[in-house]
Amino acid sequence: MTTTEAAAPATAPRQRGERRLLTPEGVPLIFQLAERGGRAAAVLIDIALMFVAIAVFALAIVFGALALGIDGAGAALFGGLVILISFFIRSFYFIYFELRWQGQTPGKRLLGIRVIDRKGGYLTPDAVFARNLLREVELFLPITLLTAPSQGSGAWVNLLTLLWVGIFLFLPFFNKDRLRAGDLVAGTWVIAAPKAMLLGDVAAEATPPKRGGVAADPEFPFTRSQLEIYGIYELQTLEEVLRHKGPQSEETQREVARRIQQKIAWTGEAEVDTERFLKAFYAALRGHLEARMLFGERRENKYAGKEGGTPPPGGTAKK
Repeated sequence: MTTTEAAAPATAPRQRGERRLLTPEGVPLIFQLAERGGRAAAVLIDIALMFVAIAVFALAIVFGALALGIDGAGAALFGGLVILISFFIRSFYFIYFELRWQGQTPGKRLLGIRVIDRKGGYLTPDAVFARNLLREVELFLPITLLTAPSQGSGAWVNLLTLLWVGIFLFLPFFNKDRLRAGDLVAGTWVIAAPKAMLLGDVAAEATPPKRGGVAADPEFPFTRSQLEIYGIYELQTLEEVLRHKGPQSEETQREVARRIQQKIAWTGEAEVDTERFLKAFYAALRGHLEARMLFGERRENKYAGKEGGTPPPGGTAKK
């Protein structure tokens, strides 16, 4: 049994496309795999945006060349510049956005899906590079072959290229996790990530807002040393826990609250309103991290600044 399967109680109902994984904090989270149609639509949107960007750059270069009155060898140089820019946009569009937007591109964000690590850890740059460089083999190289001028045995080349594209195109239909080749290599899932209310607003439902828009609950006065334990990654994990609503959400919240109380050496009442406690801790931690960032201090996770700097590979670090 894998750690992902072990994370869910045996009695929990498994919906179609639902996956459970264990985060590095030992917290079981439930995700819904993105639909294949949604993934295909997101790719088409991103490819359309790529071609728009390439066209804009190409037109700007052409008009620049015309304005300068360049012809002959100079025009060839500008043509090479268009090809170079096209190559960089095609090669790094997906990589740039998935790194910057935490597993989302404009197309994915528009359709409410994102990429995550299948083991519950960070979405690493290595995984992002691997899954998107393989896209060159899956999609862009075959398109180049189909659009290139053919000579002699062009019909056979086109047939083999279409077969090649078909194999990669239908791969997500032949595995239960809807993985394309890039996901298999990089160890990633593409999940549904619908737009949700900001956790600052969620926390504010239970408690009055304080300066900076982050809620504070006087019943749970956390100390600076308690808040110093966690970083941005743990804040995002807690956000996912508070957002999730399902049959196991209350049990998950109780387990997360117990782990936090144990980690920060909580000395308050043992029996507390779990959701209120988590919202209060989220609000306090968020306010603390925002205050640190005002002074140029950014702590990515609880390992930052400690020996090793990052959790062990595979996201299996324990508290």
